[in-house]
Amino acid sequence: MLFRSDEEITSWLQRTCQNRGAVLSLQRLWALAKSWYADRMSPAFRGRTTDEAQAIFRQLNLTGEFWGDARS
Repeated sequence: MLFRSDEEITSWLQRTCQNRGAVLSLQRLWALAKSWYADRMSPAFRGRTTDEAQAIFRQLNLTGEFWGDARS
C-alpha cells in the first residue's frame, strides 16, 4: 500500500481494522525491490532461504519482528 502521510496510514488502519506493519519510504522500498528482484530472471534462480532473505533485510537495515529478526 502507498500512502502520502502517517495520517493517511492511521485513517486506513482505523477504517479497515488492520494492524500496522512495516512502513517504508519510497526510496527504501526501491532499495529493497532492487535487492530482492536483482536475480529473479536468472535461469539459476531457485528462491531464497530464510537466511538469505534476512541477509538482504539486514543489509538494508530492516530489522525487528516484522522482518523476522529475533535480535531486535
